[in-house]
Amino acid sequence: MNYSTIPSAQSVVYYCKMYGVKNIVISPGSRNAPLTISFTEDDYFNCYSIVDERCAAFFALGMAQQQQKPVAVVCTSGSALLNYYPAISEAFYSDIPLFVISADRPPYKIDIGDGQTIRQDHVFHRHIGYSANLMLDVSHATNTIIKEGKGLIDNSIDIEEQQTVVENHNGEQLKRAFSVALNSMSPVHVNVPFEEPLYNITTEPFNQPTVDPTSQDSDDLDDLEEYIALWGKAKRKLVLVGVNYPNTIPQKYLEILANDPSVIVLTETTSNLHHLNFFNSIDSLIAPIEKSTKKEKLFKQLQPDIVLTFGGLIVSKKIKSFLRTYKPQHHWHVNNKKAYDTFFSLTHHFKTSEHIFLSSLFANHTNVASDYYAYWSKVKNHYETKRAEYVKEIPFSDMLAFSNVAKSIPENYQLHLANSSTVRYAQLFEIDASITVFCNRGTSGIDGSTSTAVGASIYNKTPTLLITGDLSFLYDSNGLWNKHLRSDFRVIVINNDGGGIFRILPGQEETYNFETFFETTHDLKLEAICNLYNLEYNSVSEENDLKNSLNEFYKASKKAKLLEIKTPRLLNNKILLSYFDFIS
Repeated sequence: MNYSTIPSAQSVVYYCKMYGVKNIVISPGSRNAPLTISFTEDDYFNCYSIVDERCAAFFALGMAQQQQKPVAVVCTSGSALLNYYPAISEAFYSDIPLFVISADRPPYKIDIGDGQTIRQDHVFHRHIGYSANLMLDVSHATNTIIKEGKGLIDNSIDIEEQQTVVENHNGEQLKRAFSVALNSMSPVHVNVPFEEPLYNITTEPFNQPTVDPTSQDSDDLDDLEEYIALWGKAKRKLVLVGVNYPNTIPQKYLEILANDPSVIVLTETTSNLHHLNFFNSIDSLIAPIEKSTKKEKLFKQLQPDIVLTFGGLIVSKKIKSFLRTYKPQHHWHVNNKKAYDTFFSLTHHFKTSEHIFLSSLFANHTNVASDYYAYWSKVKNHYETKRAEYVKEIPFSDMLAFSNVAKSIPENYQLHLANSSTVRYAQLFEIDASITVFCNRGTSGIDGSTSTAVGASIYNKTPTLLITGDLSFLYDSNGLWNKHLRSDFRVIVINNDGGGIFRILPGQEETYNFETFFETTHDLKLEAICNLYNLEYNSVSEENDLKNSLNEFYKASKKAKLLEIKTPRLLNNKILLSYFDFIS
């Protein structure tokens, strides 16, 4: 086996192996050659080559999201590193352990006019779990460092002693970085300066220290007696679940919540929670109240005594607006890391897992008499009936397309949703309980959805479907630029010729400025992108063709497939807004 002759490169690779980081996503470059050589020459690692660094980081994020383990991304120096930032911020807010490794120039070559040199240390300091800035090895390229290093080497001290100081510092930094990534499920950044020569190899590794990769248990459950009493007395309890990893909450606790007459459970598509008694279309519940002449009375009737939240960020703006105006007496959030005061009424953060919290809360559970669920269940049944009626009446559009697509997805698929209109339409329809749903809701950007889905598909046992809008797809089309696209990977692009969501927001006008700078209309051909990246392509623009295409779309093929659904740009917003009028 070959190793880089640079000690710090060997150390980084050694620590990755000791902490079980097997998947390494590498973008090409020269300064990171010592890392590339060391990773790719070791059969322990699964190495992936992704040229575009922004795509590479989201690709790695998708893998880390699925495995709930750190995945490393490796890049060269300079602007390459900055392209990781969108994925790092997504990982930061979604609690995904992305392990970022950047090669750097020696410190004495920063800010002197050399190409591809920027200030890489602490470059992500506002959105990173930890920044480990390694020291430059002095036992490698010693003569160059003495000549150019401006006192970096102390000639009065033996080089081996100085190298020992470097290695001790680097080891401590790497341990700290891995500890944060594993225990806090946070992205971390390791910056490694290298002096030339960069490509020299050896067959003998350097001695490395013994590493104990034991992670710590972060559960810290408070005494629940007071809270159990409050829960038992409250007659209106609202449980709200945003982004939630599949199969993390035992079904027995979901049954208790679902059958408690004092509880209504509001879920989003990204919650991966299912029960007939759950409310899975929050906006369909709230919007009719907003339009009612009895708005004040109905909102006070819905106002909970206790809001219990867990999971990640919430899509629905309507539920946020409601709970910020009609605040609960208590808002409890369960998460072993952090709690967002989304409704400006957070009263307690339980730093533990949902499983442990619910097992304690329901240890001796008895239901309290209440008509809270019964009343709102009738409202739920009403809007579900009206929604079915409405879908039968509307012409071909975004909404009708989503209705057909949602019903078509085979069991056990992994579903990835792009942001903006896509994830919002998905909230309106049932998704089969066997389908796991993911979306980059940490920052809710349209960048990286394709790359994340491709990365997430790599080790998934079942096929993956990405549903995305045209702008999101075009923005991240380089996500298809790799050799790792599975033949059972599927993409559905809802093409409404621009940013359709802007047409349902306040202030939209039929003007050149609106179409150009907000809606950003275009006439780009998605078929050309499919030809470029070798995907099967099909396009439909009416319902019967869509149904026929969906029958073939999921069948086995020799390469990935993309289905483009073209919808009427000027009609989609009217149909969506009219839906809320109809169910009211």
